[in-house]
Amino acid sequence: MELNFEEALAKLEAIVETLESAELTLDAALETFEEGIQLSRLCTKKLEEAEIRVQKLLATEDGDFETEPFEVPSVDQG
Repeated sequence: MELNFEEALAKLEAIVETLESAELTLDAALETFEEGIQLSRLCTKKLEEAEIRVQKLLATEDGDFETEPFEVPSVDQG
């Protein structure tokens, strides 16, 4: 069963924490790192699929795209 994006991201975050904080053997660290790379690729794939779906939704009747840049709202920290 393939993980969804949220599950893969949560596992990836846990792997990062493990690699940053745990004292792993070299073999265990490499195995954990490899799992993290696989999860990273899965997340990237899921994001690319989502982008394609959004582009299809934004396609105009003549097949062109009308896209607008996504702007992240700024948060005042003052």
